[in-house]
Amino acid sequence: MIKLNYRYTDSTIIGSEHGLNVNEEFNNYSETISEIIKNLNQKKDKPGQWLQWMNLGYNEETVWYVKEFASMVRNRFNNILVLGIGGSSLGGLAVTEAILKPYWNLLSDEQRDNYPRIFFLDNIDPDLMNGLLNVLDLKKTLVNVITKSGDTAETMSQFMIIRDLMKKELGDDYRKHIVATTDKKMGILRQLADQEGYKTFFVPDDIGGRFSVFSAVGLVPFALVGLDIDQIIKGIKDMDLALKNTDVFQNIAAQSALIHYLMDIKKNKKLTVMMPYSSRLRYVSDWFVQLWAESLGKEYNNNGEKVNIGLTPIKALGATDQHSQVQLYNEGPNDKLITFIRVENFDTVLEIPKVFEYTGIGYLGGKTINDLINAEADSTKVSLIDYSRPTLSITMDKINEYNIAQLLYMLEVQTAIIGELYNINTFNQPSVEQAKNYIYALLGRAGYEGSAEYLKEKLITTI
Repeated sequence: MIKLNYRYTDSTIIGSEHGLNVNEEFNNYSETISEIIKNLNQKKDKPGQWLQWMNLGYNEETVWYVKEFASMVRNRFNNILVLGIGGSSLGGLAVTEAILKPYWNLLSDEQRDNYPRIFFLDNIDPDLMNGLLNVLDLKKTLVNVITKSGDTAETMSQFMIIRDLMKKELGDDYRKHIVATTDKKMGILRQLADQEGYKTFFVPDDIGGRFSVFSAVGLVPFALVGLDIDQIIKGIKDMDLALKNTDVFQNIAAQSALIHYLMDIKKNKKLTVMMPYSSRLRYVSDWFVQLWAESLGKEYNNNGEKVNIGLTPIKALGATDQHSQVQLYNEGPNDKLITFIRVENFDTVLEIPKVFEYTGIGYLGGKTINDLINAEADSTKVSLIDYSRPTLSITMDKINEYNIAQLLYMLEVQTAIIGELYNINTFNQPSVEQAKNYIYALLGRAGYEGSAEYLKEKLITTI
């Protein structure tokens, strides 16, 4: 199991001005945390609660269909192209980057065991899209288009372009190169898939995009590139069982959520930094940023009171960002809680040769890069303590499917718990929907004419 170390948020370590009496706070909030955990687990099966993501570890039917499909298309495609934005791509990107061999797309077929390369087209930058299309052979590519609503402007514009190109190059066979992950019954993509005969998977109801990584949204691309789906599911199940524990002293998601909450309301720490010490985990930070920002940034609480609440997430990478951010974290405003992610055992070992022993860098000889990166993490943590900066540490023994599933699921549950502490709706995103509606209006979608007039006036007056 992954582990959480909260010792360096305690007032005995970093002082009472910026630290908490953690054991005392755990005791103070023990009943509150217990009720939150009970309520989340009681509500997860009820429609309209947006908690179906808590059941994804037990969806054996979806797992079976995903594995069957991956087996059917094995060795048929050289490339997987995932079209999606936000929650439709960030989870898939985070997990595949963590588990696949580094520089996967540059490896030979033999080094990849004949599994395809994988590309995530998660933006609509025309240069990025044209650049990828210039190097990708669509005749050897399977396209996985992902949008629950079926009309996400960014994703569907990508799909319209690529479908048109594939139809020209492949004729009627283009349909065999498309798999759609969308709503089971509704939406434009569902309609198109039924009309044109694409293979489809569905996103279950009551699961928001940022919580969808362990649905078909993530499982399909994972299976296509050979990830061990069974170990992912086992990791979710084992962590889910651990996080059902209502004792805050035994529940790491509750511990982290409560510490973040108290650091905000009592110590004014409104920024949270996610800093993995592994390049393979760098996109976990990207995924976490969306999870945290969309879930916690809310104007109103559940009582209708205007609160403008939310912790701002910041992504960082150790050891890279020791040289770009830690100066600010140490000597700038003491308004951050930093979470390190540590890996005890890397897959490989790289020794530093004993050369230049007569110089000031001779001490590095005979050590390993593994020693160095873990020493970097320890030294950064201690330097932050010197400046009374609070830190949490999440540790996994190694990076694999089981552990990455545990990590992401724990962060999802942590988010749900802190949302309850703030008394907000963790699962809606009204400002995101407002921006989507403005996009529709600007591009002339029928039914948004009123918004279009408002936008024209607004743009003219602001310019």
